[in-house]
Amino acid sequence: MSTMSCSSSLSLPGTRTVSPPRRPAAPFVSQQQLISRRRRSSVITSAVSTDEKPAPPKEKPASVVGDMERGTLAEDSGRSDGQLTSRWREIHGSNNWEGLLDPIDTVLRGELIRYGEFAQACYDSFDYDRFSRYCGTCRYPPKTFFADVGLAGVGYEVTRYLYATSHVHLPNFSIAKHNPLDDRMWSETATFIGFVSVSSDAETARIGRRDIAVAWRGTVTKLEWVEDVSAFLEPIGQYGIPCEDPRVKVEAGFADLYTGKDPSCKYCKYSAREQVLAEVRKLVELYAGKGEEVSVTVTGHSLGSALAMLSAFDVAETGANVSPSADVKAPVCVYSFSGPRVGNTWFGERFEKELGIKALRILNVHDMVPKVPGIFTEAIYPMWLLRLADMLGLPSVYSHIGVLLALDHEVSPFLKKTFDLASYHNLEAHLHLLDGYNGRGREFKLGGRDPALVNKAADFLQDDHMVPPGWRQDLNKGMVRTEDGKWTLPHRPRDVEEHPDDTDLHLAQLGLLTTEVANVAT
Repeated sequence: MSTMSCSSSLSLPGTRTVSPPRRPAAPFVSQQQLISRRRRSSVITSAVSTDEKPAPPKEKPASVVGDMERGTLAEDSGRSDGQLTSRWREIHGSNNWEGLLDPIDTVLRGELIRYGEFAQACYDSFDYDRFSRYCGTCRYPPKTFFADVGLAGVGYEVTRYLYATSHVHLPNFSIAKHNPLDDRMWSETATFIGFVSVSSDAETARIGRRDIAVAWRGTVTKLEWVEDVSAFLEPIGQYGIPCEDPRVKVEAGFADLYTGKDPSCKYCKYSAREQVLAEVRKLVELYAGKGEEVSVTVTGHSLGSALAMLSAFDVAETGANVSPSADVKAPVCVYSFSGPRVGNTWFGERFEKELGIKALRILNVHDMVPKVPGIFTEAIYPMWLLRLADMLGLPSVYSHIGVLLALDHEVSPFLKKTFDLASYHNLEAHLHLLDGYNGRGREFKLGGRDPALVNKAADFLQDDHMVPPGWRQDLNKGMVRTEDGKWTLPHRPRDVEEHPDDTDLHLAQLGLLTTEVANVAT
């Protein structure tokens, strides 16, 4: 799935829109001030029709975190008031977010936006330029990743980039290079697909635990995988994930991408699966071994959501979230944005009930991506019938996992009416909707996140806000003028050229490599 064009504008039956009297705009900053002056109203009903009267809004002063304008959201999310320190398990899904979604808990909303920005950062940092010798890489070094991508002050540090290989079930996943014979190309098969990060000491104190965050991006072209991905279900155990129940099945294309590797490529000599498991295991052992509370939070958008579900399952199934030295198991949670179905009913059963993973799915009700794949699905049939279909071995039996938070782009007065399905799917549009969502039948009012971000790689904002579509791009598309007056794409230093030396060691500890191999590596 691509963030390069995604979000919504169809209508749900029975949805009502109310236009309240005009009133003063909330006090935004910079470009937000311009947008606030131009908008007609910031209050309409939410995604689901109801007779409940809208609650009166509360006006609060704006604030800024890094260079992402969040306004009142920064205060309400617990960034300053300290609520998250004591409530992190609840926000992390310990009680399946009961009572936190309608009306939405402001601390939870702030966290959802924060993790959504992690997934968005995977898109914003990706080198899409097929003329670049670094096409398919992350454009920024790990040490300055969050600052470079516009999330300075977020309180996390990237510890490892994740790479994946192309696969026949996902054609066009890897961008075609302009000259395959050019040996300056960094890789013909590998693509940057996400990262593992960990909270800093200061952020750990604020959020109440040491958080290991894994973020995955979606496909790099418009919804291409919806047409091309294999929708065949296969037992998850055949991909090396240690689940002995052959009834637990997942979509083959997602699993192939997650577990595929290319021994001839130094970036993908380990699969994305091996990369994430080794890093999570290392960090859990490091911080739990020090006596700290640790959590594992996985997020992703579109195809990245499917990878988030798979990797969270794998982390728990493999025991990468367990510290043997401290005898501690870190809780695992998934914040999924606009994700497709991943597996069958048995996959969901083991994911939620046996492994105890928590998952919150955020989607736009008009987006088509969360409605695929599957012929027999929970959207049409009751769970008992799906389970029977699974037992009978019927094909294409899929079921969503987790708790649903449904949003509707039509409630936002900032977004235009369009039939662009890619806009319905756009991740920045989802974050915009989260920022203004307060609950069923309650008014839509932004908490401070700049609506201009919606148009970073889309054309979804109403034109009277005067924000050009697809505005996020490098000056001169990255071309620079050399001393002799010629224009060229410059070389850039790369800090990450090889996988960490201790990868084999941690994989061996998880039983994924022989001890002899790990001893050779160390």
